[in-house]
Amino acid sequence: MALEKTVDFGKVQDIDVLNLSSLEKRAAKVIGKGEFGYIEEGSDDEYTKKHNTAAFNEVHLLPRVLQNVEEPDQSTEFLGNELASPLLAAPIAGNTLAHESGEIGLAKGTKEAGIMMAQSTFASKTIAETAAISDGAPYMFQLYMPKDWGYCKYLLDEARNAQASAIILTADSTLGGYREADIINNYHLKGKIANLDGYNTGKKGVGAGSLFAESMQSLNLDLIEKLGSYSGLPIIVKGIQHPLDADNAIKAGAAAVYVSNHGGRQLDGAPASIEVLPAIARTVDHRVPIIFDSGVRRGTHVLKALALGADLIGVGRPFSYGLALGGWKGVQAVAEHLKMEINIAMQLTGSRTIEDVKKIQISSDLKF
Repeated sequence: MALEKTVDFGKVQDIDVLNLSSLEKRAAKVIGKGEFGYIEEGSDDEYTKKHNTAAFNEVHLLPRVLQNVEEPDQSTEFLGNELASPLLAAPIAGNTLAHESGEIGLAKGTKEAGIMMAQSTFASKTIAETAAISDGAPYMFQLYMPKDWGYCKYLLDEARNAQASAIILTADSTLGGYREADIINNYHLKGKIANLDGYNTGKKGVGAGSLFAESMQSLNLDLIEKLGSYSGLPIIVKGIQHPLDADNAIKAGAAAVYVSNHGGRQLDGAPASIEVLPAIARTVDHRVPIIFDSGVRRGTHVLKALALGADLIGVGRPFSYGLALGGWKGVQAVAEHLKMEINIAMQLTGSRTIEDVKKIQISSDLKF
C-alpha cells in the first residue's frame, strides 16, 4: 500500500455500468480515433468478432428451482490462486492507449475486484511495474514468442521475479489479421513497449520488430517444454480452437489450454469460441484447466462457458473501456458489474457454487 501512494494512477473516477456492451460508445468519446479503432476492431469483415457474442444466444441454460440458493458463492481456484470470481482480465497490448495508467491501472482494478489479470508482452508498462501494483494478487504473463532467445529469457526471468502464476504462450498470432480500421485511420500501435526497455540487445538500432520478426511464424509444440524448463512456470497455450491442438498441447506438457480466437482479430470466418468449446472440453477431459475468452459480455455468458467446460473466463475490450472511462476504478466497476450479473444468473439457475454452475444442463443436450 505504501508503494501505491507513490504511483500516479492518472484520472480515476467511479463509473456507472448499465452493461458491458454499452461501454463501447462511451469509451469512443474519450479515446483517440486511431487508438479506439485499434482496440475495437476485428479482422476482415468482422464476422467472427460479432459472431463470438451472438453465438451465446444459441446456448440455453436449463434452470433448476427450489435449490435453497440464497447467497451464491462464485469464488473459485485457478492454478492455486483463490479468486473472488472465475474472471480474467485477458491480455491486451498497450493499455495506455485507453488510459495513462495502462497496465498498472488494470492491475489495481483487478486486484480490488479479486480477479485474475494477464499482462501482454506488448504492454505499455513493465512486468515489474505491473507486478508491484498486483503485490501478490493473481497475475499471469502472456508471451509473444520473440525471435531473440536472449530476449525471451529476459521476459521469462522478469515474469518469474514478478511471481507470475503462469506463462501464456500465444499461438494464434503467427502474423496479424487484416484489420481495416488501422488502414482507414492510418494508425500503427503507438507508445513504447515497456518490456523492451530493460533488455540490451547489444546491437545498435535493434527494435521490437527485429526481435519478433519470423519467430512467431515458426511456433511448434517443442516450445512448451523449452519455456517451461527454463522458467519453471506452468505454460498455458492460448489460441486453441481445435480439439486435436488441445490434446497435442497437453501431451507436450501444457498446464492449461486457452480457448480463444483472439476476439475475432485474427482469422475471420472462424467459429465463435463458444461453438468450439464443448468439443475441446470433451477432449481435454479434465486433464488440465481450460481458460476461455472471445465475445463474453454478460454474466450468463460466463455461466454458459463454465457449463460447457471452461474454468476461467477472460474478458478483454470491456476492461479497456472501463479503464478509459474511470482508470482503475473503471476496471473494478466492470468486474463488479459482471460479478453482479453472475450472481443473479447463479441464483436463477439454482447454482450455489461454481462447481454447481459446471453441472448446469444445456438445453440442446438434455439427459433427464
